[in-house]
Amino acid sequence: MTLPLDKMTKEEKLQVMEDLWVDLTKNESEYPSPDWHKDVLKLREKRISEGKEEYKDWEEVKKKLSKHS
Repeated sequence: MTLPLDKMTKEEKLQVMEDLWVDLTKNESEYPSPDWHKDVLKLREKRISEGKEEYKDWEEVKKKLSKHS
């Protein structure tokens, strides 16, 4: 399958990405997480606890982005 990316709007492309993600995560156990993910998550937790990083809620970010499009 080939998508007409050059003819799709940004919103259509984002929707396709969202749909793919939802589909992939239906059967998460089929896609084991690589070992290095654990290390990355530990580092991020440490940086958050030290006040060196901050993360935003994905739903809030999507709302903000959609307001600016």
